[in-house]
Amino acid sequence: MVRVLPVFRRSLGDSWRSLIGWSVGVAAALLLYLPLFPSIGGDGEMQQIIESMPPELVKTLGYEQIASGPGYTQGTFFGLIGFLLLVIAATAWGSAAIAGAEESGQLELTLAHGVSRSQYALESALAVLVKLLWLGLLAAALILALNEPSELDVTVLNVLGASKALVGLAFVSASLALLVGAATGRRSLATAAGAGIAVLGYVFNAIANQVADADWLRALSPYSWAYHEMPLSDGPDWAGLALLWGLGAVFAAAATLLLRRRDIIG
Repeated sequence: MVRVLPVFRRSLGDSWRSLIGWSVGVAAALLLYLPLFPSIGGDGEMQQIIESMPPELVKTLGYEQIASGPGYTQGTFFGLIGFLLLVIAATAWGSAAIAGAEESGQLELTLAHGVSRSQYALESALAVLVKLLWLGLLAAALILALNEPSELDVTVLNVLGASKALVGLAFVSASLALLVGAATGRRSLATAAGAGIAVLGYVFNAIANQVADADWLRALSPYSWAYHEMPLSDGPDWAGLALLWGLGAVFAAAATLLLRRRDIIG
């Protein structure tokens, strides 16, 4: 009997424990930070704290609107803690999918059982994407559940838009890790690539926030594509979402082509 999506199913089955762990991390971050907003945001205390900070630091962190519910949620979760959690998870999953499997010998064994290289790469990318989508949906559901109790004043459409941006941003790191893993077979290099594009994107965005003449760096920053338009307060930035998801798809497709052409057995 032909099994449907064997690599995809195996990947999800092997990583369910880590997915639970990352889910707990996302939930813990939201449950820790968001309920604090009514006590520090509504009475002006947060605004006083922001005004006491150096303006350059405020711009770097994207805290200009943190005294509002959408700005607080964006600044604490989507722009910082959630970004870190999902990028770390995405990079770990992406680097393990091809490069990690090759280093352990699992990739060669799987291909010997009638799985094509294209199938392996595409199903691996799909598995990573599904796990990231789960984390994004979990975050959106918890934010909406905490919306009224925490006085966040966010809308369903904007929360979903911000979650799409976060997942797309993380998938860029995951798919680049897949690409470098497919090209080199080295997990360390794949991890460095996935983490590197996230760090560079954040740094470019921070520089553009501080230096007017460096605004062109936003065009090179996936972080800016995701958050420059503040999706929680201004609504989804469809152009930015298209860039994020398009780049992730290009990286995944390139990983498939490279894996097909490279000599794995040596």
